[in-house]
Amino acid sequence: MKKATIQLESLACPSCVQKIENATKKLDGVDKESVKVLFNSSKVKFDFDNEKLSLKDAEDAIAALGYEVKKAKAK
Repeated sequence: MKKATIQLESLACPSCVQKIENATKKLDGVDKESVKVLFNSSKVKFDFDNEKLSLKDAEDAIAALGYEVKKAKAK
């Protein structure tokens, strides 16, 4: 398992947090219990199995919701 942090341009409202959390939890390979969207810092954090999901796929899924990804990293 790897830990991902995706920095978004901004989050406008608390409903954005819920929308991103729900979409991220649905991605195959994501540890659903680890998903956290931090409203104040506009970050998405989660653990994922990099054999099932790439960080790029996660970025694309969030971008498809209409949010701009500034930076993503996994360790």
